[in-house]
Amino acid sequence: MSNIPITSTQSADSLLRALGEQLAAAGAAFDVVVVGGSALLVLGLASRATKDVDVLAVRTGGSLVSADPLPPALVEASDRVARDFGLPADWLNSGPAGLMDFGLPEGFAERVEVREYGPALTVRFASRFDQIHFKLYAAVDASTPGKHAADLRELSPTRDELIAAARWSLTHDPSDGYREMLERALEYFGVEDADLSA
Repeated sequence: MSNIPITSTQSADSLLRALGEQLAAAGAAFDVVVVGGSALLVLGLASRATKDVDVLAVRTGGSLVSADPLPPALVEASDRVARDFGLPADWLNSGPAGLMDFGLPEGFAERVEVREYGPALTVRFASRFDQIHFKLYAAVDASTPGKHAADLRELSPTRDELIAAARWSLTHDPSDGYREMLERALEYFGVEDADLSA
């Protein structure tokens, strides 16, 4: 069993194609939003290997709804892919779905990059701009910020992009403690004295 199954665009695409095939064989179809390291790999925005595919949302009737919990048919298909490829059971997970609770960055749905993995699986990958938002928030909020900070650095965000991301992240955690850590993170990325009022 591999702890880091996704090492390239090709390996991510292979897993998602296999997932699409399993869904088609089961007579199920899904349209999902993917964020995180695997999305960065697929879009050629980062090179760091990752251990999973993070599903943020499922598109239903034109709307995005939280992927937590993942729909049973999607879990069953991902379990078959895990078995076939020797992957951890949670290689496909809804870990970041909590980001839906307080809202996505404005215009998120219009910026996604859409890819089809057969007739049964559509994947909407978060854009570079939105990944900057998520990675800054994760770098500040996570107990192990290193990989998120490394991903963020690889995205080469501009000052304006970082400020936009910081303002959005404050809608998820407006606490004084978070703001203080956020300001330190911005300084780390070369942004000082930023006006974080929306």
